[in-house]
Amino acid sequence: MKNTMKTILAVILTMASFTIQAQKKQKILFVLTSHDKLGNTGKATGSWIEEFATPYYYFTDKGYEVVIATPNGGQAPIDPKSNDPSFQTEATKRYYADSKAQKALSTTEKLASVNHKKFSAVFYPGGHGPMWDLSNDQNSMKIIQDFYNNNKPIAFVCHGSAALVNVTDKAGNYLISGKKVTSFCNTEESAVQLTEVVPFSLENKLKERGAKYSKGNDWSSYVVQDGLLISGQNPQSSEAVAEKLLSKIK
Repeated sequence: MKNTMKTILAVILTMASFTIQAQKKQKILFVLTSHDKLGNTGKATGSWIEEFATPYYYFTDKGYEVVIATPNGGQAPIDPKSNDPSFQTEATKRYYADSKAQKALSTTEKLASVNHKKFSAVFYPGGHGPMWDLSNDQNSMKIIQDFYNNNKPIAFVCHGSAALVNVTDKAGNYLISGKKVTSFCNTEESAVQLTEVVPFSLENKLKERGAKYSKGNDWSSYVVQDGLLISGQNPQSSEAVAEKLLSKIK
């Protein structure tokens, strides 16, 4: 009886080990902007560091491998405004003490080289940069189409939703037409005084493309999901988006 119990326990431990290893092998693609100029203001922009750091650690702490890609490859620019002390969180503080994560952001892959078959899901952090490049990037649009057409979840936070505005489905219609979506909203854009700087209103553009746009209170966590598409309104939504994406992967 004792030997039988030992055998059963050994089998259980082996199966658990295989499960953990399988999970560790799963990869999640993060797509970040390469754009670093805030319109004609002479100021810099890029990705919002919290919207990268929070989901990055959410997934890596659970054994998932995160691979980062940008249109140009190499260093992913970070919006310097997101480094203000008032915007720091435990995740951002951890990032700036983590040389491995910093190296990952400085050595990103080129979007053109990404193969969706290697990944379980894709995550688009925000920051104002995506409004200029990811909204029109053909490789990014193809990535979204490939993931969507192969039943893999796609998540966006804040201005990351700009990557959706020109994506079409197999029939040539806008992918978001008739689908629930959110993003950084007009009143939040007005609050940061960038309404006249950004190339377009993200909220308005999503509506123009036929999306069922909705939003929560300004600067509060708000997330919507429509099938494979998951989107969050602002930086406060980044962890909740990561949670929904993980549940969709599982």
